[in-house]
Amino acid sequence: MTLSLKLWGVRGSTPTPGPSTLRYGGETTCFEIHAGDDIFMIDCGSGARSLGMELHARPPAEYDLFFTHTHLDHICGLPFFTPAYDDRFSINAWAGHFADSSGLMDIICRIMSPPIFPVAANTLRAVTFRNFRAGGEVERKGAARLTTIALNHPGGATGYRITHEGKSICVITDHEHGDAEVDRAVRRFVEGADVMIYDAMYTDDEYARFAGWGHSTWQKGVELGLEAGISQVVLHHHDPKRSDDALDAIGEEAARRHPGAVIGREGMVVVP
Repeated sequence: MTLSLKLWGVRGSTPTPGPSTLRYGGETTCFEIHAGDDIFMIDCGSGARSLGMELHARPPAEYDLFFTHTHLDHICGLPFFTPAYDDRFSINAWAGHFADSSGLMDIICRIMSPPIFPVAANTLRAVTFRNFRAGGEVERKGAARLTTIALNHPGGATGYRITHEGKSICVITDHEHGDAEVDRAVRRFVEGADVMIYDAMYTDDEYARFAGWGHSTWQKGVELGLEAGISQVVLHHHDPKRSDDALDAIGEEAARRHPGAVIGREGMVVVP
């Protein structure tokens, strides 16, 4: 596989273990990307705990970890990401919505400090905090090309386009549609991608009650996929109250509108 993305967490806001989320999964956002031998991650939600155990069982290596943003559901897995404590590994943690790398470091220090957490952030011996400004290409080691865009989300967020050997995957999660200028920019950014991961927190009917909260709807994701000529739209960041049965129903309707639309499922591997 030259390019692939694995979903280790698909929920938004908070982990949701329980009988109603067994099929699609209850962990929050974490993606593992392979571009040939280049392996890196996007977001470190609760799904990162399991990914970390898998990576820790492999020989020590250097990995990039890119954050879309730093709301708790996207960073809560870092204190449980075991390679971060092992200085045989090297974890470059990147964020694109701060002025400098101290912003990301400060956020992690805040969640890993008493009385919130018993272990301090300075125990993350393998982690180096890095910074870029969303809107350009990230200069990094590795075969994959990463371009970025600023998304519409409280506090800021970053979307990613990963390109390798003629294939591309876009990650557009924690983004609210409705700002015309940003929407046009996002459409240009994802145009012609093979795969788009999209924030499908709400339905159109629900959205009016949550306008301004920073999320979109599955209908908007499907619409964008059709307009931008995207082959596969993976609906993601599921509302924590959304049951597996409800996601089944959304998936059926989404597939009727776009034959390449699917519901993101924990453990799913997407290959363009």
